[in-house]
Amino acid sequence: MKPDQIYQDLKELAEKLDVTVSEQNLRSTGIKVKSGICKVKGKTTLIMDNRLSFKDKNEILAACLSKMPHENIFIIPALRDFLNKYQ
Repeated sequence: MKPDQIYQDLKELAEKLDVTVSEQNLRSTGIKVKSGICKVKGKTTLIMDNRLSFKDKNEILAACLSKMPHENIFIIPALRDFLNKYQ
């Protein structure tokens, strides 16, 4: 699978898990900030630096989503294999 397709599939999985993916320019904050998952007003949100490559975005998304319960959600085998690398 191409990195951009993996990214789209991971974002769709995040939606199914009720996780909002928000891409922001984190470098404009003036402080050192990393992409990651947090709670905003009780909602799980993954804040992603929009300047990262698809490879880096995929790794961050997979690392966060692989820790969430996704066993009962249909995921194409290639994407499930990708997620399993980050558990």
